[in-house]
Amino acid sequence: MKKAAFILLAMVTLGAPLLIAAEPTPAESIPPENVGDPAVYGEYPKNYKSVVLNWLADKLIDFASSQVVWGDPPKPSELPGKDGKLMGYLVEFKVNSRNQFGAYTGMQKHGALIRDGKVIKATGFIF
Repeated sequence: MKKAAFILLAMVTLGAPLLIAAEPTPAESIPPENVGDPAVYGEYPKNYKSVVLNWLADKLIDFASSQVVWGDPPKPSELPGKDGKLMGYLVEFKVNSRNQFGAYTGMQKHGALIRDGKVIKATGFIF
């Protein structure tokens, strides 16, 4: 009896990580309501975190010190632009990084509108 209990415990202990790993991560499981018409909004940015981080690396004074907290997955959105509406997927996030004086700014809410793998507009920044 003890041997059977030990074998069962070993199977559960060793098998649980495989079951957990088999579940899709949030980036892999795109909710249907978050996918817009590709002709209108462009392709859904599955790699939105790397797109935004690469963009932030060019924009922040001290990117190496930055801390990013991600919000919800990208959603189809329209933002005003110089030549009318800009359409893409809006990613909301918070950033804490050092400013030009070396002091941390504190977590500040921002957004990036992504279309076809590029950030085309940002919200919450002063450039």
